[in-house]
Amino acid sequence: MSRFVPISADRHANQGWQRFSSYDFAQPAHLVSLVGIELPKATMALPIVLVPRPAVDGNSSESRGFMFAALLGFEPGVNLFVAPDGRWLGRYVPAALRSHPFRLARIEGERLALCIDEDSGLLDAEGGEPFFDAAGEVAAPLKQVMDFLTQVEANRVTTQNVCDRLQVHGLIQPWPVKVQGAEGERTLEGLFGINEVALNALPAEALVELRDAGALSLAYCQLLSMQQLGLLGELAQARAAAAPKLNDVFSFPDDGVLHFGD
Repeated sequence: MSRFVPISADRHANQGWQRFSSYDFAQPAHLVSLVGIELPKATMALPIVLVPRPAVDGNSSESRGFMFAALLGFEPGVNLFVAPDGRWLGRYVPAALRSHPFRLARIEGERLALCIDEDSGLLDAEGGEPFFDAAGEVAAPLKQVMDFLTQVEANRVTTQNVCDRLQVHGLIQPWPVKVQGAEGERTLEGLFGINEVALNALPAEALVELRDAGALSLAYCQLLSMQQLGLLGELAQARAAAAPKLNDVFSFPDDGVLHFGD
């Protein structure tokens, strides 16, 4: 379980934090949110889907549009891109995972606060990276985390607007992903994708509107990423067979940095 707590001088001034060295924490995540700036890179490495966006008030029975997400496994609790030794088996790591154990959360209404998962095992009372410097200011490493998450959050708002425009034009449809398992074929429910037929049938003015909103390129990213389902299937087969060379076959280098604007 996670327990995110806002970082404050009163609570964390004399503590530090450790950078994570394993993606074991991501093992239960078979779906991870993506923002638009990530999609061009993620398209070449991960299958991208659209899923209902949870309501802001936490009421999961309500949906407020859609959001992009990386499909990392075929069932909850199984992330096929995490190796048994905790390494990431892919060419791209979603920003939502790279920021572990931090995230931005809304407190007191609309105010965003930087929070840390105090149950992550990365809170260090005796060493590690300091939260604050000797002058009581936010320490440089933590400032980098804040800047990164602030950029991601700003782009998340833009991406939500893009998804809303795609929905308004009727371009989001259920995507029944079929999976072949030991007990036969089954269909993954609750996933959505771009309706390419409807996209191609849009009038010119609608296409221009989507282009200007940055929605057209992201729609094609999702469509192109569908080819990565094959990689996901291979990872599933390798895991099921407990292939001894799993890491050698599917481990790819990653620079660990999300470059905005590339």
